Amino acid sequence: MATTAAGAMRETGRTLLSDYHRVRALSEQLAAPLALEDQVVQTMPDVSPTKWHLAHMTWFFERFVLVPNLPGYRLFDGRWHYLFNSYYYTVGEMHARPERGLLSRPTVAEILEFRTHVDAAMERLLETSEDDPDLAFLVTLGLNHEQQHQELLLTDIKHVLWTNPLGPAYHERWPRASAQPAPAMTFVNRDGGKVRIGTDERGFFFDNETPQHAVQLRPHALANRLVTNAEFQEFIADGGYREPALWLADGWAQLQAEGWDRPLYWSEDGTQEFTLSGWSPLQPDVPVCHVSFYEADAFARWAGARLPEEPEWEAAAAATRVTGNLFESGLLHPAAASVKEPEPGPAQLFGDVWEWTGSPYMPYPGFQPLAGSLGEYNGKFMCNQMSVRGGSCLTSTDHIRASYRSFFYPHQRWQMLGFRLARDIH
Repeated sequence: MATTAAGAMRETGRTLLSDYHRVRALSEQLAAPLALEDQVVQTMPDVSPTKWHLAHMTWFFERFVLVPNLPGYRLFDGRWHYLFNSYYYTVGEMHARPERGLLSRPTVAEILEFRTHVDAAMERLLETSEDDPDLAFLVTLGLNHEQQHQELLLTDIKHVLWTNPLGPAYHERWPRASAQPAPAMTFVNRDGGKVRIGTDERGFFFDNETPQHAVQLRPHALANRLVTNAEFQEFIADGGYREPALWLADGWAQLQAEGWDRPLYWSEDGTQEFTLSGWSPLQPDVPVCHVSFYEADAFARWAGARLPEEPEWEAAAAATRVTGNLFESGLLHPAAASVKEPEPGPAQLFGDVWEWTGSPYMPYPGFQPLAGSLGEYNGKFMCNQMSVRGGSCLTSTDHIRASYRSFFYPHQRWQMLGFRLARDIH
């Protein structure tokens, strides 16, 4: 993994230092529209305050890159290791996740000083050691970790702003209404047979994408696009949230306990949706978003379909360019599928929403986590979660690929989570 990361950058003419500056600068740009008061709020255990994200991303570079690789490096504040560690138990204990919002200190200004301190040290290190393949891998891993937290920063602040009765906006770029209806949902038949999934080891990849291995697919069909708000409204109108036969037992229990009757961020009457631009009219042709795995699975049963399996999704995506409504589009909200897609096959595979699959997040056959503490990054979460694929409108284009695997607990809804349908072919 180390040599491939460095080699890919050389092929594109980029340097590790330029990538470092670009990714790090974006994090602070994302926080810039927020008031200081916005950056300290935690509305539920899954949400972290903006300032915690800014500090944790920086702690990662200090702890895993600078401390072992830059002789004489001076810790900014050794006490912060406890505050901004997330789940790396092999390097020490950490402040409880549900209590991150109780940390009024350090201040946002002090955390920005921390970032400046670490960035200066990283620049010194990379100016002399950029060609070290092991260091290149560590830094590239850190940058990909930061990109993950950039998306979390946005989804977390969305929950914070939605919780506020004033419904404040993060930015003023209102979601664009679709000029034309989404194309009719059709199903694209796909042959069965043996396919290989997982990384082909070109460029950077996470350990959970390995090893590449063969999977036998059954003949199946994938929907040509994502499920829309209008289609989900039909499910609601038909009593989808009131019919226990459609729901997995845990999902029905969650629905009863939480009082679910619509996606997160929809108004009670189903006419408005909270976005990063504040409350906006619900657009019928936009992909439905902020639904749990349980809701996606219940809708699929109601529609006489199912969710795609992870290998089915990856086999289709592997033949598709990474293009779509990703972070660089600037929308920060899902968009309707185009009536005329430039390529055959399923559309909207990348961007818009992370797609729930019907596959539990489990290790591939022969999986080996990274050595040492960084092995805690993915492997220990391979239980009780479901795989999601494809990135979202908040995912950077250079962060996502066909083999990329992310994962969430089936009840979670605050992330940009949606779905498409699949069917078996008999």
